[in-house]
Amino acid sequence: MGSVRSDSRTHSLNPLEALTLDELRRRTSEKWHANEPDVLPLGVAEMDVPLATPVVQALTQALEAGNTGYTGPTSTPRYAQAFDHFARARWGWTGIREPLTCLVPAVMRGLAGLVRGLTRPGDTVVTDAPFYPPFKELVEACGRRFVAVPLGPGHRLDTDRLDSVFAAAARDSRQALYLLCSPQNPTGTVHTAEELGRIADMTARHGVRVVADESHAPLVAGGVRFVPYLSVPGTQSALSVLSAAKAFNLGGLKAAVVVAGSGAADDLGRLETEEEYGRSHLAVIAHCAALYDGGPWLDSLLAGLDRNRRLARELLGHHLPKVPYEPADGTYFAWLDCRTLGLDSDPASSFLEHGRVALTPGGIFGTGGAGHARLNLATTPAILEEGIERMAMATGG
Repeated sequence: MGSVRSDSRTHSLNPLEALTLDELRRRTSEKWHANEPDVLPLGVAEMDVPLATPVVQALTQALEAGNTGYTGPTSTPRYAQAFDHFARARWGWTGIREPLTCLVPAVMRGLAGLVRGLTRPGDTVVTDAPFYPPFKELVEACGRRFVAVPLGPGHRLDTDRLDSVFAAAARDSRQALYLLCSPQNPTGTVHTAEELGRIADMTARHGVRVVADESHAPLVAGGVRFVPYLSVPGTQSALSVLSAAKAFNLGGLKAAVVVAGSGAADDLGRLETEEEYGRSHLAVIAHCAALYDGGPWLDSLLAGLDRNRRLARELLGHHLPKVPYEPADGTYFAWLDCRTLGLDSDPASSFLEHGRVALTPGGIFGTGGAGHARLNLATTPAILEEGIERMAMATGG
């Protein structure tokens, strides 16, 4: 089994080429300590990058000044204004206005609060499958009924099937809800304006409320347009959860903002009270710095991810030609169909046991996940190459 070259730093504007394997292994976060030391971790959703310089500078200044207190009355407007600045520059969207926002400690906390606030025990919450595993956990923890609708061909939204599921959910619930993951995790699908428009029409017709998880929104491939759900006509009653955490690798500095459609502002009141405690002042500082001044770093990251997507397609085509792979338009994941490799329903376990490379098992993503594995592309090209070589070795290739 080969070993990743880690004897010298690559000087590059690409954040994905800035760190060596030795430097990464000195990190103490989940990604680098969830497995034994000889395992290459390509599953956990952390990026192998240094922080953007504006983030480091903002945090350093805060620490040096002892600015480590609690969030206060200016925290929500500061975060909202920073995301408004980012959304206007990146997406041409002007829908983030302070009266329609609420700062929450994390994306999942915001989603959980909205599920509790918009629905009642026993109501139906619909999402697409394969789905981000915590969706099911939070919905069931809230005492709601979880329904997953398989994506259609090409991992696109199956709007015809969703229409019938929405109708049934509306009949069976006092208030049904659709949890939209945009861009979609784990497949990386970026929904089009037309698809989102159909969702808006269907949910309005059936009286289903929409909550959009847009935490991966900044992470789209070159030439791909991300469409904020609340920018689509007919979404006044919907809400969205946005965060800089995924795009700027700030998972350990959690913060997020809930943005309400123009007709949903009243739904923020209970959320504001419920989520007041647990917010991080330092996280707000870090996220605001990223949103205001991290654009050049993000552009370099996105270019690096595009190169890694092409590299993964080349490497998989060479080492694992039975695994079909076309780069997705969003996120930093590759959703791999490994069912033709002759492994069991959990190929990730074989990759780990026989190749010493850790991917996320597809089965935990629900319907459509068996026989699949999720590969994190946000690493150095050398680690990505070594990881795919190890995957091939695990199959006898």
